[in-house]
Amino acid sequence: MSKFQELKKIDVSKHTERKGKFTYLSWSWAVSILLEHCESATWTYADPLTLPDGSMMVFCTVKAFGKEMTSQLPVIDFKNQAIKNPNAMQLNTAMQRCLAKAISLHGIGLYIYQGEDLPEHDTLERLESIYKEQGINKARQYYNGLDEADRKLCLPFIKKIQETK
Repeated sequence: MSKFQELKKIDVSKHTERKGKFTYLSWSWAVSILLEHCESATWTYADPLTLPDGSMMVFCTVKAFGKEMTSQLPVIDFKNQAIKNPNAMQLNTAMQRCLAKAISLHGIGLYIYQGEDLPEHDTLERLESIYKEQGINKARQYYNGLDEADRKLCLPFIKKIQETK
């Protein structure tokens, strides 16, 4: 089994935080888990990129297990909207989130980001995908984090999978 496959199987759910509709793995837990598996792991940040509208992108590269993996992340608010002219704290928060995301590219907590690129109206499809790929417990966890409107949309599917168990 590859190291990626091994790390992908780690359940990090007890170390995640919910912010709005989104789940995040705390950067400190991501670093801790990474260093437990690769003490020589290192990471670096590239200079942030300022876009024409004043918003910014941050970049982090994590080197572990003989591979470098780079992630990028916009500086965003709690609604996942880009922040124009972010302050130092907002920039730091984005950098730490980017670190956790770059670590996930090695497998640790990668499942958290599944479907993040889907439009919000695809919530039911995302729930079905999580159930199919990760099982009922992860599907319930995702469902429990949804807002009232999305829960209502997904409730028939949740009832259906509960009946089959």
